[in-house]
Amino acid sequence: MSPVGETERPLLRVVRGEPTHEELAALVAVVAARASVDPGRSSGDDSVWSDRGRLVRAPLHAGPGAWRASVLPR
Repeated sequence: MSPVGETERPLLRVVRGEPTHEELAALVAVVAARASVDPGRSSGDDSVWSDRGRLVRAPLHAGPGAWRASVLPR
């Protein structure tokens, strides 16, 4: 294997400042944790309040009492 910089691009690069070894280790831990999260999995926010489907209105059918049903909560 060749040293980093000859043929491989580094995954992270410090652009400004001089972080300590501990700060770099914390950054790598956070980036690795984010990369290991399954993108198809929900973020855990599965409440009724966050459900966008509740914004879709049920169809209204014409007929007797339809005007009354159009304003009543479901």
